[in-house]
Amino acid sequence: MNKHFLSTSLALMLFCSAVAQNKNAITYSKPINKDNAYKHLSILASDEYEGRETGKKGAWMAADYIKKQFAGLGLKGPVDGDYFQSIGMVSYNLTQTVFTIEGQAKENLKDFVIPAANVTLAGFTFNANEVVFAGYGLNKDNYNDFAGIDVAGKVVLIFAAGDPTVPAGTPVPTDRASRRKAILMQMEKVKYLADHQALAVIQIDPTLDTITADRKAMYSGTGEPMLKTAESVAKMERQKSFPSILINTATANELLKGAGTTVAALQKKITTAVQPASQLIKVTVSASAKKNEEKVRAENVLGFLEGADPKLKNEILVVTGHYDHIGLTNSGTDKVNNGADDDGSGTTGVLMLAEAFAKAKKAGHGPKRSILFMTVVGEEKGLLGSEWYSEHPVFPLEKTITNLNIDMIGRVDEAHAQDPNYIYIIGSDMLSSDLNATGIKANKDYVNMNLDMKYNNRTDPNQFYYRSDHYNFAKHGIPVIFYFSGVHEDYHQPGDEVSKIRFDLLTERSKLVYFTAWELANGLKRPRVDKNEDGTPKN
Repeated sequence: MNKHFLSTSLALMLFCSAVAQNKNAITYSKPINKDNAYKHLSILASDEYEGRETGKKGAWMAADYIKKQFAGLGLKGPVDGDYFQSIGMVSYNLTQTVFTIEGQAKENLKDFVIPAANVTLAGFTFNANEVVFAGYGLNKDNYNDFAGIDVAGKVVLIFAAGDPTVPAGTPVPTDRASRRKAILMQMEKVKYLADHQALAVIQIDPTLDTITADRKAMYSGTGEPMLKTAESVAKMERQKSFPSILINTATANELLKGAGTTVAALQKKITTAVQPASQLIKVTVSASAKKNEEKVRAENVLGFLEGADPKLKNEILVVTGHYDHIGLTNSGTDKVNNGADDDGSGTTGVLMLAEAFAKAKKAGHGPKRSILFMTVVGEEKGLLGSEWYSEHPVFPLEKTITNLNIDMIGRVDEAHAQDPNYIYIIGSDMLSSDLNATGIKANKDYVNMNLDMKYNNRTDPNQFYYRSDHYNFAKHGIPVIFYFSGVHEDYHQPGDEVSKIRFDLLTERSKLVYFTAWELANGLKRPRVDKNEDGTPKN
């Protein structure tokens, strides 16, 4: 037995029913099958849906398809009679982006990128006749790129990344935590210059030499959806524009021409001596950008099945999957990121569960508690749809007993290539021992697959616990289980196609969620929350 399961033995005896299987649960599980899964997924992950990017035509098509399925099953639209919960989502697009060197305009998204996050709605403009080169923008230990330099009122040129104090040849870590640390360090550099009243910062970023235009657009943040809330509006009103511009190596060399040097020469000089080479460069630069707000059409799709027990129907089980993906790409011959696994598979699972429970109810065997089937949007943009629901719930959060979240259940990862009868379970014991026990028992009684708990912790370097929609329920103290089959070589690539889905596994994993949902929706008591969000026991 997996060591994570040992602590649940007592809970299993106290919380779970002695009956191994429920015949009705088995009878009404029939819609969860390979043919049904293929029917839904072959549509949702088709090229016609253009990768289902939030705020784009493909996502709207997917939302309409899901709405039609919910309506056809007889589920209720719980948002004032509608199936759509509109999201307060906007995007901020940069316009009139200009950057010049010696009066010569450079090409936006080729020679330079302006991160939208640093631009207010009022925009910015600046002109300067000189630039201060300040190396790596570091002040640490015995190394200080800013020694003897007053950056106030100056345009400052720095390398976006790198640390000359780290010995040459030291491997650069590429794990998620290390990448996040590097991003935070870059942000700290910009903050230092803003706090010290610099006029602007220009960052030399060699990654711009090779990445595609659509990646640069994403890098800039322009047009990326975000939630518009009272907090975000207030934050934007407090924000001051601090011009920050990223430039590629060729553009940087143009700036450095006046000093008779190059990017490569400066890097070599600084890293060899481990001494700053900060200097004043006589060169004329100017830049400007404006920002405008545009409303983004985006909606969660909700289908509601009312419970049969008058005393329990006000308690809600929420089953989720995200129907959005990352859309189209400009590179390669295959332009569509179909997202068959991510998360067409989870959306398909939600639709099959909805059909199974709807048919059970029509036959007089509906669940005691109510179930909300919800496919959310904006997951790939930062869990936006589920965040919006958790802050604007259609049903009270205190009445929400559990969230079962399905995100990527259609493939096999490298670790399980020889034994694909598995699913990663994440979050099941984070808040509730009862929920964990219920999930384990449902698996033992009905499905009998390997419940892999490898990622079921808050310190996992991949941070999977925080990376899908269940987290927006967990942070409000609602017990969750996240069902996940792991990443693969086609993750966020056009190769995530329907043809690579293991429909046998998608079906069995969906059945696990279904039988767990059946137990939760019909149990005598809702899962008790006996742990805080940080994992400590509740008093």
